[in-house]
Amino acid sequence: MTPVKFGPSGLGPVKDAISNLETYHKLGFTACEIAFTYGPYIKKKEDAEMIGKKAKELGIQLSIHGPYWINLNSEEPEKIVKSKERILECCKVGDWLQAVKVVIHPGFYGKRPKEIAYENVKKVLLEIEEERKKLGYSCKVAIETTGKMNVFGSYEETYNLVKETGCDFCIDFAHILAREKNYKFKEVFGLFKDQEEIHIQFSGISYGEKGERAHIKTAEKDLKELISNLPKDKRITIINESPFPVEDSVEALKIYGEIN
Repeated sequence: MTPVKFGPSGLGPVKDAISNLETYHKLGFTACEIAFTYGPYIKKKEDAEMIGKKAKELGIQLSIHGPYWINLNSEEPEKIVKSKERILECCKVGDWLQAVKVVIHPGFYGKRPKEIAYENVKKVLLEIEEERKKLGYSCKVAIETTGKMNVFGSYEETYNLVKETGCDFCIDFAHILAREKNYKFKEVFGLFKDQEEIHIQFSGISYGEKGERAHIKTAEKDLKELISNLPKDKRITIINESPFPVEDSVEALKIYGEIN
């Protein structure tokens, strides 16, 4: 069994990145997701390369969370163009960082039927994949399962897009809980059974009828439930996205050690 990689969402500002990576290493983390949620804040190639080199030296796998301002199903063509540009910019910086993937929220259903939204998102994703390869970027685009009922990204839609576009994926089980009122561990891992690697985001979450309200601290019982349900034959990364990602990742590592 390959050890599961654990780590937090968030690296902090560029000036603190190296010391934060060293702290993460001391805590036993082997993953970190850099939050570019308002756009890439690491602007200089030399800074990104220095951070990437240090992370590799410490055995910490980097990934990126892409900007919130993405909608691949927008009714406004210029918003789709901008969304594509933002994703590909993250892939470029991701290559500087030696990051494995850029995780994105694909967009909203809007007024369109879900089937039409799916076809629109698929079309744009295929265009992004073609451009990414043309530009020679290794950093992959990973679509994330989303937590609000009006937001594109059920786990079934995510699986189908992976199958039809060749893009990567991220399973946010907190979002699935908010959307489905159940973690659906058996169903989700069953659906993705042919995938060798699984990138997971996890946290506590408050939710209502319309889905996600807010990420909250991760409960110990929820961490135990997730870790107990992990498949043994996959390479798995778990990124904690709670308001206390470092603290909760330490707890997850401890529980993983106890269970395994």
